[in-house]
Amino acid sequence: MGLAGTINGALRRVPAWPVYVLGMLPAPWFLYLGLTGGLGVEPIEALEHRLGVTALQFLVAGLAVTPLRRLTGINLIRYRRALGLVAFFHLSLHLATWLFLDLQSWQLIWADIVKRPYITVGMAGFVLLVPLALTSNSLSLRRLGPVRWRRLHRLTYPAVLLGAIHYVMLVKGWQIEPLVYLAAILALLSLRIRLPRRRVAV
Repeated sequence: MGLAGTINGALRRVPAWPVYVLGMLPAPWFLYLGLTGGLGVEPIEALEHRLGVTALQFLVAGLAVTPLRRLTGINLIRYRRALGLVAFFHLSLHLATWLFLDLQSWQLIWADIVKRPYITVGMAGFVLLVPLALTSNSLSLRRLGPVRWRRLHRLTYPAVLLGAIHYVMLVKGWQIEPLVYLAAILALLSLRIRLPRRRVAV
């Protein structure tokens, strides 16, 4: 048993629920900061930004699970569903902040989506993730069957890419952080295509 096998053996004793609990902690912390003046002079914009970036971070983490397994043999597959749902949780709050705290008007929603390309791109990514969040459960897997379920969940790839493009388009000028996320996502997608499947040591 190698190092990967030892790590995988230890991971089998760690359930997925701590990922949900710990993963959802940033949202109430950001809200607390916003209510206490910790998000600066534009708290709504800052809250929106932090929730969106946190969602993107969890999406990137979920995207890295398969390349990590193929490169090192370390298997985090059991936590990928939790990572995806925590990402969707923060993304939903990001969208809710934009709708209810920023726009504050349902009449402006469609106009904003159509007139602002970065919102169009971000909304497209969110729409792609909705069926994935709804089917991230064992019942959906049984009803759809493994093949159709896996095909559906490949929508993760364009959704994450759209999220990174949304971030790049959102910021003013060419800032490093959004470009780093975009580069990381492109690299992870490339690795998924090129890396051969690897049998995980147990």
